[in-house]
Amino acid sequence: MEALSANYKNHLDQLKAAIQASDLLTTYLEDESDELYKAMIEAFEPHILELYNLVADKNPLQLVALEKELLDPGFEGLFLPKILGYSVLRGEIDNNYKYKRPQDHFKAILNAICESTNFDLIKTRIGQTVQIGFALSSDIWLTNFMEQLTNKKVKSFLNVQKVDKFRDLAQRKIGYESYKRQFQNQNFLTADFPTNISELKVLGSSLITFLSYRANWKFDNTNILPALDKLIANESLHNDPDFLEVIMITGMFYDVNESAQKIISSIFDKLRKEEENFENKYFQHLLRMYKSSVEITPDADKRMSKIINKKINDGVSAYYNLMDVVHTKGYVHEDTIKLVKEYYDQNKGVSIENECLREGIFGYCASFLNNLDAQSYTEYFEINKVFVSYINTFFNQKFNQNIKDLSMNYINTLLAVYTDKRGRDYQDIKKFVTNTFLDLGFKSEKELAELFKTKK
Repeated sequence: MEALSANYKNHLDQLKAAIQASDLLTTYLEDESDELYKAMIEAFEPHILELYNLVADKNPLQLVALEKELLDPGFEGLFLPKILGYSVLRGEIDNNYKYKRPQDHFKAILNAICESTNFDLIKTRIGQTVQIGFALSSDIWLTNFMEQLTNKKVKSFLNVQKVDKFRDLAQRKIGYESYKRQFQNQNFLTADFPTNISELKVLGSSLITFLSYRANWKFDNTNILPALDKLIANESLHNDPDFLEVIMITGMFYDVNESAQKIISSIFDKLRKEEENFENKYFQHLLRMYKSSVEITPDADKRMSKIINKKINDGVSAYYNLMDVVHTKGYVHEDTIKLVKEYYDQNKGVSIENECLREGIFGYCASFLNNLDAQSYTEYFEINKVFVSYINTFFNQKFNQNIKDLSMNYINTLLAVYTDKRGRDYQDIKKFVTNTFLDLGFKSEKELAELFKTKK
């Protein structure tokens, strides 16, 4: 984590001064009504949020420092419910939906709320957050936290938030996932960068989550590049297996300096020559990335291809040699389709390399069709021939289903636009879908009849 920059600190100080000098606060202190506190929330929290979003976008490693500043009583507890939620969701959980490590930052924010003179008003905004945070924490952590409280009113409120149903794993999972969805479009992730092997073991997966998130949403990552350069240059981490996924994500998505790129390439060279079963480990990580939320774009593949030393004759080189053709000639080119089939046939159908290849090709198909407007439907008629070629090459049920779902989404979009059943567009679409989808096994005759049936 990084200290808060002076310009951000100055901005916060100005906000705090404005709160303390406001007539709203003066009036609120006279009668402490709910309505006046809500008026303070409406007046000042948007300004805090604006600064928070700026730091989250440009300097995410300073978020914890920013949140600690907001614990100052001069902010009157404003925005604390929001950062309490952020702290709950940042914590890394295990398969049992429990925190892997004690959440000290969650504790610090909750303590600040408990000690706030505005606790009675803040507590109306944190019930669900505390319930989830307590559910994910260990019994020992909860006991220790509750024992240090002295205010009976606060203690009584928090005791109620220990919900019995969350003792059950299934209910805990449902509660967490439901709560998490409320924050899905909010940017609050940050990370600690490990400096030694011990820290890498503890912080590695959280760092990977952070780097994947930043890459997927295409933020301006300029200000985290120095931390990445320093991480890559740390030789004590190079031989640890947990470091492989870190350098894969870095190599694919981040513009680290030339020295860091060379280091990543040299690490790969060493692992490929010395690490037993390295190819399988590499493709396992790659497949996991394909199946995650991060989008492995052609640019990401090209970046990695430049890092991979093609002079080493192994499966990794073979894969990226093929992907170079895919990216250069395009996945629709006949030469590409031919080379993909040759590569695919050389590996077993269920091989992990082939699974990665299928995911990569499907990514191209999805990118094209998801960006195709309804007026260009004749282009879909043409690209479908390419889809069929890959269906025949891969002969894989999951790939077929993915292409089917992708195609149906587009067809449903067309039918929502072209509603005149006597119109030429509608008839062209109906004719194509009826013939093609039946041949591909996407729809039965009965399902096709239902799709184009006139609704009463």
